[in-house]
Amino acid sequence: MQQSIDLLNYVFQVTNQDVSEIGQQQMQAWKKPIIEHCDVIGWFSGDQLVSQMVVYPFSVNIHGQPFQMGGVTGVGTYPEYAGLGLMNDLMKKSLTNMKNRGQTISYLFPYSIPYYRKKGWEIISDVITYTVRDTQIPKPYDVPGRIERVEFADKDIRTVYAQFSHKANGAMIRNRLAWEEHFKWERDELTGCVYYDEHDNPTGYMYYKVENETFYVKEMIYNNEEARRGIWNFIGAHFSMVYYVKGKIFTNEPLSFFLEDSEIEEKISPYYMARIVEVDRFLASFPFTSHASGKLAFAISDPLLEWNNGTFVLSFADQKRVTIENGVKADVKTDIQTLVTLLLNYKRASTLKEIGRLEANEETIAYLEAIIPDNKPWFSDYF
Repeated sequence: MQQSIDLLNYVFQVTNQDVSEIGQQQMQAWKKPIIEHCDVIGWFSGDQLVSQMVVYPFSVNIHGQPFQMGGVTGVGTYPEYAGLGLMNDLMKKSLTNMKNRGQTISYLFPYSIPYYRKKGWEIISDVITYTVRDTQIPKPYDVPGRIERVEFADKDIRTVYAQFSHKANGAMIRNRLAWEEHFKWERDELTGCVYYDEHDNPTGYMYYKVENETFYVKEMIYNNEEARRGIWNFIGAHFSMVYYVKGKIFTNEPLSFFLEDSEIEEKISPYYMARIVEVDRFLASFPFTSHASGKLAFAISDPLLEWNNGTFVLSFADQKRVTIENGVKADVKTDIQTLVTLLLNYKRASTLKEIGRLEANEETIAYLEAIIPDNKPWFSDYF
């Protein structure tokens, strides 16, 4: 465990001051769940760990269907061992392990988007950071419910998130480990609050902190418009304490549209990447719309996993099934990176064809856009 911590501290430039502030014992306590619950593999030179990769056992909601997901983190190699193909081998081994565990999709936060694209991952979600001046905070809305401040791990927060995550495409279905890892590094700084409707049902929540005359929204989740307005009422109640409200939105829905004074600062950035681990099983489980019928052949190329190279014929007759038929003419030609961003609906088929990432005729493009649910991805977790 100590070698793993030392490697990550070196690769991610964690200073001695950072370590002393966190505390070595505290850092080991935080790493213990990873060692116990995750798939942690590494290359060794003798007894010395020189390269490693960690995979969390998570689940995500994709268009209303739960999928087992391998969450990749802790990727690092000492620079003197770079260029030897160590990480490439660790990735292949980790993806093989995911396949054997039934994790048909993998997520990661990229330190280099071009690097992970070459390995088969692609962008599937965005984050919008915003800054609202105190004078732009909405006037109080008339809502029948109320806000209460609660403990970080309050059960009503988890109830609200569970309801939300089963609707939000791409969202983490948080198990105990996911909740333990959530805001792990700043949990002690955050306050939680819950919005209750007039029947005392929790319908929204927020994690936040007030610091240096700024209200920081760390996570805001709401299951209806009333809860959204109730939470903003609570933010507005801090008007005399702050000059700015800063936060993040994890979908492509700008906050400015909801504000009377919409001239706010917003910045959109790519957030998480994903890759399909096993094409045939993923396609067989994917929740296509009721417009799907007949057969559809995908010719897929994968730079890392040989079992994803070939033509996959998806048949919707009777019971949906996928077969590999390499002699069949493909309706769609693309790579593993583009397939995941297509199916998670980060980009539509027509856009991907226009930029040269996908080959198909116009009829097939229209069909793809009819059978892939039009739900934009949302993902706020970090690991």
